[in-house]
Amino acid sequence: MRGEQATPIFRSEEDLARLAASERIRYRLMGADCRFHANDNISAYIQDGEIDELRTEVEAKMQEVLRALVIDTESDHNTNETAKRVAKMFLTEVFRGRYVPMPAVTEFPNAERLNELMIVGPIKVRSACSHHLCPIMGKVWIGIMPNEHSNLIGLSKYARICDWIMSRPQIQEEAVTMLANELQSRVKPDGLAIVMEADHFCMHWRGVKDDESMMTNSVMRGAFLKDANLRREFLSLLSKKV
Repeated sequence: MRGEQATPIFRSEEDLARLAASERIRYRLMGADCRFHANDNISAYIQDGEIDELRTEVEAKMQEVLRALVIDTESDHNTNETAKRVAKMFLTEVFRGRYVPMPAVTEFPNAERLNELMIVGPIKVRSACSHHLCPIMGKVWIGIMPNEHSNLIGLSKYARICDWIMSRPQIQEEAVTMLANELQSRVKPDGLAIVMEADHFCMHWRGVKDDESMMTNSVMRGAFLKDANLRREFLSLLSKKV
């Protein structure tokens, strides 16, 4: 794979087991020629118990980062367990969408052949900028135009899918596209529209330090892309929900 050295060959599982968990997982990914960018889900290549091993690894590396920042974590009670907290936060909370499979989502047939516009939102979402690992906090609105062959999913499942996609380091434009791809494949609607509005903390903490700017972007597919009236109806209804 580009960006990585050639994958070494291990003759036995015992050899592989001697590696750190992160190296074992990377070995499997590279062997499968599978991408592992910041916003990719790699759960299929993680075995039982390895998340705990990763937490231990990240904690040790984070402790070295704090040491390099010349922070005395031994005598400073405020940072004594910071490395442990950060490792847990990354792996089980803010980047969780990389390491766990898609949550179970029950799908129902469109028995009543619903074909009217449905809007879900605003759904609060939390992500992180892959450039600086600063928080991204925002809202998502989803518009669905079903057809008789569409799958229907419960309202709470839209929030779960959003959380799974957003809980990764990424840029907002790619996050919205990934969410659209997932919903398109599951619901199979005639039209799909997503709008995301978010506050980027990398604009607050660093650089221009502007705390007023918001980023809004959208994805329109199928009927929403072809039918200007439908698109206008969706966007006008959104303005009343903000």
